[in-house]
Amino acid sequence: MAFCPNCGNQVDGRFCAKCGTAVGDTASAGAGVVTAPPSVPGAVAANAAGLTDNVAGALCYALGLVTGILFLVLAPYNQNRNIRFHAFQSIFLHVAAIVVWIAMLFVSAISGGMLIFVMPLIWLAFFVLWLVVMIKTYQDQKLVLPIIGPLAEKQA
Repeated sequence: MAFCPNCGNQVDGRFCAKCGTAVGDTASAGAGVVTAPPSVPGAVAANAAGLTDNVAGALCYALGLVTGILFLVLAPYNQNRNIRFHAFQSIFLHVAAIVVWIAMLFVSAISGGMLIFVMPLIWLAFFVLWLVVMIKTYQDQKLVLPIIGPLAEKQA
């Protein structure tokens, strides 16, 4: 079995079907043909997954806890420090939103519904923050949130 020396894909002829690299004559004594898979399995797995770092990082924020945990579990992504950072920051951001929601319900119950006008503004602020973080991550800019960002960096 012959493999491309550039991308590690299986080669059936003189050119790699995936990247187009010329691998030489298969009839000659193996000139230009690697007979074993490449030694860096992470690079081949990342290319096979089809998601770049910025797309995977932005998707960490898409569904909050679900996608954050999902990208921490999936094999090619949990080895990338940048994607792990965004996954942890997404998890911490949504846990903070849940804690704020519970606190607002508690305070609203005690005060007799005095926060009914403030609660939508707080949710709007969380929504805008979620959008900004997702867009900045997609643009390949790292936005570290004030309290939870350093915690996410330590975990990543």
